Amino acid sequence: MIEQFNIFIEQVYAVLNYVLFTYGALEVTLGEVLVVPTYVIVGIFLIRWFGRFIFNRLKASHVELNVAHLFRRIYNVAALILLFITTLELMDVPLTAFAFVSGAIAIGVGFGAQNIINNFISGWILMWERPIRINDFLEIDSIAKGKVEAINTRSTRIRRVDGVHMLIPNSKLLENTVVNWTLVDNVMRTSVRVGVAYGSSAHKVSQLIEEAAKQQPDVLSDPIPLVIFDDFGDNSLVFEVYFWVNATTGIDLRVIRSNIRFKIDALFEQNNIVISFPQRDVHLDGSLTIHSQDNSSGPHDVIKAK
Repeated sequence: MIEQFNIFIEQVYAVLNYVLFTYGALEVTLGEVLVVPTYVIVGIFLIRWFGRFIFNRLKASHVELNVAHLFRRIYNVAALILLFITTLELMDVPLTAFAFVSGAIAIGVGFGAQNIINNFISGWILMWERPIRINDFLEIDSIAKGKVEAINTRSTRIRRVDGVHMLIPNSKLLENTVVNWTLVDNVMRTSVRVGVAYGSSAHKVSQLIEEAAKQQPDVLSDPIPLVIFDDFGDNSLVFEVYFWVNATTGIDLRVIRSNIRFKIDALFEQNNIVISFPQRDVHLDGSLTIHSQDNSSGPHDVIKAK
């Protein structure tokens, strides 16, 4: 039995040592052809598994998410370079054999893949300097607003407030104006504007608007809401309340402003404060017959005949 096993092993070695072709003084055997792909596949699998393991351990240790992603990216690049070098050594291929080829590739990449290289380098700058981090709320070109979900090698994935995912090239985030609402802290300011009829008590209106803002649970008490008597408008006394909210809650600012408007309307109704509406005075020369019709909704027209 042992002799048969030894014979089988010798036959396997003989098959693996079979020379498929020669390149100069280098002989390439069947074993090398089979071992190298197996080594590469197993190596890539282990690199990815160990990278995920380290990333999960860093998250469990409450390390900042951006630092964990940066460490994982550096580890993957270093491990893949090491795998490439060891694969060449396993095949007995010297690195000097790639000197001319690498130079030609570098020239071709420089002319044909400028955008890819630009986005690749920009991605590393974003992860290293961290002007934009995961979970930051961005406003890009005053059009797209959303939260950063991932900073990849070529692009950054952003989830807009309407739920749509956007892939923004990394170079665009560095070369264009980007508003990061949560770069320093997680609070942001917004406002609600309302006009009341002339004759209303300005101090009473200010107190009611401030009360409406303070009663909203999403409005921060520090800084406190600030009510401004903004202007004497054409048809109204214009007030605007400024207040701060916590951006990490993920609540739509439009919902908060809507809730405050509902509360202002209720408080004004309880205190007989009239929200203004457009009014027009029309002056006519000569006699005029007016047929009036009751219409409670819409603007009121006052017609005077001279």
